[in-house]
Amino acid sequence: MKKLKMTIGDVEITAELFDSQTATAILAALPFSSTARTWGEEVYFDTPVRAEHEADARDVVEAGELAFWLAGSAIAIGFGPTPVSHGDEIRLASPCNIWGRALDDVRTLDTVEDGDAITVEAIS
Repeated sequence: MKKLKMTIGDVEITAELFDSQTATAILAALPFSSTARTWGEEVYFDTPVRAEHEADARDVVEAGELAFWLAGSAIAIGFGPTPVSHGDEIRLASPCNIWGRALDDVRTLDTVEDGDAITVEAIS
């Protein structure tokens, strides 16, 4: 399985990529840099990737699932409630393609601030 590393501020997250068109597009765009934005307990960031809506896209995710927000061409990583969540669920702004899973604890992203630098790169 293909893997990548995201360095988000002082946090490093290793992720495995699923077998999907979105994951393939993200892998093809590596490496790239971006800037962190936060929304509740979610970190998201712009990418140079474009993707089509996949059949299993959804807006409620589990901690550790990596999402691609189609409306913003952004990677979204939810680790707790957002402003549109009901209770403790992790609800993203709109349905997103789920393209991978973090192998590290995404709750460490609670230290990330708007404007933190991000790098995304392939690893073997």
